Amino acid sequence: MPSHAELASRLLRDAAAFFKTIAEQNPPLKEQMDENAAVFEQVADLVETNPTGHVDDSQ
Repeated sequence: MPSHAELASRLLRDAAAFFKTIAEQNPPLKEQMDENAAVFEQVADLVETNPTGHVDDSQ
């Protein structure tokens, strides 16, 4: 049974794949969809490597 963090990272990666598919099928949206996919993949990495970490939003 997956942990909540594992499930969250899978969902984030699935969403990234969805954005990549939209990017491939719709050239006018490609740049934005690729950016969205990258953000979702970065958050998935964070959830996998440090599931209880905090975001430094002091910038």
